[in-house]
Amino acid sequence: MIPKNDRLVVETDQNSYAARNKADVFEPNDAFTLKSRGDVKSMLDDYQGAFENLDNANVLELNDAFTLRSRAVVKTKLDDYQGTFEDLDKANVIEPNNAFTLKNRGNVKRMLDDYQGTLQDLDKVDVLEPNDAFTLRNRVDVKRKLDDYQGALEDLDKANVLEPNNAFTLRNRADVKRKLDDIQGTLEDLDKADVLEPNHAFTLRNRGKCQKDVR
Repeated sequence: MIPKNDRLVVETDQNSYAARNKADVFEPNDAFTLKSRGDVKSMLDDYQGAFENLDNANVLELNDAFTLRSRAVVKTKLDDYQGTFEDLDKANVIEPNNAFTLKNRGNVKRMLDDYQGTLQDLDKVDVLEPNDAFTLRNRVDVKRKLDDYQGALEDLDKANVLEPNNAFTLRNRADVKRKLDDIQGTLEDLDKADVLEPNHAFTLRNRGKCQKDVR
């Protein structure tokens, strides 16, 4: 049985879908209806249906930034990363410096192994929405790929101030500190992470390696 609260969400989404279908009967080929129905289908995990509606909306209302961003999200779900990138690139030309566009474009650039491009987008997001822990953690992953461990440590320090006692942040900071040969700092972060999330395999494995290094 679906829990009451979840049932309400599902029923609301399905009611929205039914309403959008009725609107399409009375006003066929209306871009707003297609966009709305595409969003609802996406919420119901019907990504192919969502794509078809958003694609039609884009034909009727060419190069609308909202449609392009929504279609990009759906293309990601369909594993079309190049298509996602192209839609977000167009959306960024139409509405430059939109944080949502840049975050998602940065994410898809990372999937396409364009780490320098990812870093450029996340740097812009950090200016538009400073002190966002999610952005900082994503940028850490990219900086590590580029062997910029000092830069990664600075971002993790900021993320830890914004969201203290986050075991994921502490484990990642421990790993970066180990790359920088700060064994004592690594052990301190792993000990804190172990208190927050006991017996995590990464924590135990790396703490054991560090304890051997100290001996």
